[in-house]
Amino acid sequence: MSQNATSAAPTKQQNPAAILFVAAFAAFLATFNETFLNVGFAPIMQALSVDVSTVQWLATAYMLGAAVMVPVSAFAYRSFPTRPLFCATTALLVIGSVIGGLAPNFAILLIGRIVQALGTGMLIPIGMNITLEVAPREKLGTYMGIMGAMTTLGPSSSVILAGLILAIAPWNMLLWVFAVLSLICLLCGAFILRDIAHLTHPKLDAASVALIGIALIGILYGVSTVFAGSVPVAVIAAIIGVIALVFFVKRQGTLAEPLIDLRPLKIPPFAVGVIANMLSLVTIFAMNIIVPTFMQSVLGTEPLVASLTLFPAILCSCAASPLAGRIYDKRGPGILLPVGFACIAVFSVLTALFIATASPVLLAVIYIPVICGSALIIGPVQSFALSKLPPEMNPHGVTVMSTGFQIAGCFGSSVFTGVYALVGASAAASGMAAAEAATSGMVAAGVLVGVFALVGFFLALWIRRAAAKPVEAQAAAGAWGAEAGEGAAVAAAEGAANTLAAIMKTDVFTVAPETTVAQAMELFADKGISGAPVVDDARHVVGFVSDGDIMASLADQVPAFKTAWSFVVERENADFDATLRETMALPVSEIATKHVISVDVNDDLGEVARVLSEGHLKKAPVLRDGVMVGIINRSNITRYAIDRFYADQQQA
Repeated sequence: MSQNATSAAPTKQQNPAAILFVAAFAAFLATFNETFLNVGFAPIMQALSVDVSTVQWLATAYMLGAAVMVPVSAFAYRSFPTRPLFCATTALLVIGSVIGGLAPNFAILLIGRIVQALGTGMLIPIGMNITLEVAPREKLGTYMGIMGAMTTLGPSSSVILAGLILAIAPWNMLLWVFAVLSLICLLCGAFILRDIAHLTHPKLDAASVALIGIALIGILYGVSTVFAGSVPVAVIAAIIGVIALVFFVKRQGTLAEPLIDLRPLKIPPFAVGVIANMLSLVTIFAMNIIVPTFMQSVLGTEPLVASLTLFPAILCSCAASPLAGRIYDKRGPGILLPVGFACIAVFSVLTALFIATASPVLLAVIYIPVICGSALIIGPVQSFALSKLPPEMNPHGVTVMSTGFQIAGCFGSSVFTGVYALVGASAAASGMAAAEAATSGMVAAGVLVGVFALVGFFLALWIRRAAAKPVEAQAAAGAWGAEAGEGAAVAAAEGAANTLAAIMKTDVFTVAPETTVAQAMELFADKGISGAPVVDDARHVVGFVSDGDIMASLADQVPAFKTAWSFVVERENADFDATLRETMALPVSEIATKHVISVDVNDDLGEVARVLSEGHLKKAPVLRDGVMVGIINRSNITRYAIDRFYADQQQA
């Protein structure tokens, strides 16, 4: 493909909406499986004759296996074609489910669960990377909002579906149902996905894999067992994990091709966004476990009724996440994040205070803002954080974000339930009645969730200020790009006043979506250009078509036609005339690249230079409120830098 204002984007055979469906389905399955089997622990203990400490390994081993595979996903995404990688990853879910469904004893069931974890650990990062590749920049929030909805829906709906299945079938039916869902996802990926990722074939550093594996296993095992196991063992495991993590971080700084490039964490908006995302995820895992647990164990509520208490919140969150994404696309994260964390902070405490006396209906109403608050945060904060990274850093940024997901899941499911049990046990030991003691534990856990949400609220205010000062954020990103050696243009333009509107080209040749390829080619030849933005009636950029896209379209149908020389060499080819006529009659919208990298007219030149340099672009459309107002070329910035340099020399 020629260098134009595009990144890796779907070809004409690819439908971004269909690809998003596959990625969202994968994210749903991955988070769904985090808690799906856990609901069946009681019948599993009875059927396989194991105790509580043994059956908990189905959750602990699964969490550890998934966490270890997350860092490997960045390497895999850049090393293997997207569709085969996705299908192989999803196949692990199917295989693990079949092994578990047929398991005659606990050991075989545990093996099946670990095989599932190997796939789950890579599925969320792969799905997020696919979404980033196909999402138009102006709709990134909407796309990530849908992914966020699936992330919220997965662990919440799994509790309800598992309760329904266990009411009419044995525990192993859970695994067979999940095997069918995973197989459907695999088939969707096989038929819909194409090879999207830019493959760089990095080298896999075995020492880095070992260090991050030890680090995550040690830290997460320590966190998950400190309340329910041997405290000394948990502390030792956590210390070993921290030491391994320190060595891992140091090693990444010495490698030419690190397993995880940690430079994204040097960008404050990304680092703060990761922490805010983890804080919001903690609330989902914590509240979705302790609320139904309290209702069943203390109030005597039927498991299905306790699960259905969460259902209204789940439905509302599914609607809130895409809505939040659309609001983010128009207004940014400034309002969404503070409101989301405020809802969590207030209503998590109210849920804990009223759970012992409120009816299930009232409790369901109070609980809605808790989950919807998280839905307002997850998609927008991920979009905000990842949007601050250059495109080639996206796989590493997604890996960091996904690792944070695993840590948040472990923290939410272990620490908060541990606090709930510990405070309740302490209250009971002091002579308090069992129900009152358990209520004290519930209140303590709810207040702790509120405290975490309050921390998130202050981080949200910081993000709001950062988003309201794009020049400062962009300058920081530009400085990072210059430090990484991304080009002298960034350093030259950095800190300059906002002169984009003055130096951009406003007399831009464009084509309409219905323009035929033949008409576009005539325009290219007449005006001496190699491509043009595809603009609708409202001046919104809906694509970019270049002579390279046209060559690629011909190459898709007749492999020999990959260059202009092919027209001469293959002129006697019997298929050539027919293929040429069909292609030239197509509307440009059929072959144009849909994912157009653009800049805003208010961006400073440091940001614009970074976008062009890191995207390897010659030019990019300039937008004002989503409407195209011009186009900026490398030569425009080069000329400005030269003029600025000589002007400074004369003043000196």
